[in-house]
Amino acid sequence: RDPYPIYRRLRAEAPVLRVKSAGRTLLTKAEDTKYVKDNPEIFSSDDPNTPMKRAFWAHTLMRKDGEDHKRERMAMAPAFAPKVIKNDWMPQYVKIAEEYVSRLPRGEIVDIFAVLSGAYAARGLAILLGMPEASDEDMMEWSQALIEGAGNFGWADAPFERADRANTQIHALLDSIQDRHRAEPDNSAFSVMLNAEDPIEEKQIYANIKIAIGGGINEPRDALATILYGLLTNPDQLAEVRAQEAWDKAFEEGIRWVAPIQASSRLVTEDTELGGFDIPKGDTVMTIQASANRDEELYEDGESFFVFRDKNPHQAFGNGPHHCAGAHVAR
Repeated sequence: RDPYPIYRRLRAEAPVLRVKSAGRTLLTKAEDTKYVKDNPEIFSSDDPNTPMKRAFWAHTLMRKDGEDHKRERMAMAPAFAPKVIKNDWMPQYVKIAEEYVSRLPRGEIVDIFAVLSGAYAARGLAILLGMPEASDEDMMEWSQALIEGAGNFGWADAPFERADRANTQIHALLDSIQDRHRAEPDNSAFSVMLNAEDPIEEKQIYANIKIAIGGGINEPRDALATILYGLLTNPDQLAEVRAQEAWDKAFEEGIRWVAPIQASSRLVTEDTELGGFDIPKGDTVMTIQASANRDEELYEDGESFFVFRDKNPHQAFGNGPHHCAGAHVAR
């Protein structure tokens, strides 16, 4: 329920820890997690021991390195360009935000997790991806199904069956809107990939869309809820954020405090060393961003939510070649 006391202890006592039952080595210090992400030639994203390929029906860009990763990532890049975000997506995001907040019931306790954070993230992503036909409920279900499938390290049947249903429904929708996007191209991710001069293969276009659904709802949903929780439980900070219009600082602190993606895996391609410990080729390391973002070497009282920190070099969006493509949109 609360891993942070465990992470704090690991940073102090065992920052590089082989966990035999998980078959993985946990890295909890910011210096080590950053080093791993910055050196993909030693720490590969192509970890064959994850269920992601089974869950997504494809070898996705999340599990690729080098030119293969770059080509697929760049295929979606035009949809995430700063100018496109400003001109195409922001006006729609503002409208959705006003509409979704205004429909909240007043005078009663509301669980904003589903009715605001999740729905808002789902609608914004559906527009950016070019699939507004998908309902908020569909998007949220697909995202959860894919994420649970990708994290199904016990290889149980039920999570894969749920992911299979999501894959089938997403593919059916994408099949049905191809003609519209070819006839009326726009800056959405599906449209730019379909209409590229040298498009990636259709299977990978669909995989890219599914990765965005899997990673583009839960994370902003959780970040929004975390930031609101941090502000509402620290009314003095909320007042100061309002006075200074410091919403950008509140965002960065929220995703530092509780990293939306807590851990990532990397396959070790050669014998190496981390923090004075030997890491053998073939091992799998887990970078624990949730812990790195509270590292005592970088943060004074990193356990607390404090918007007005002097420095905030968090790793919530990762770093290196796999730095989150949706970072600007999320902000």
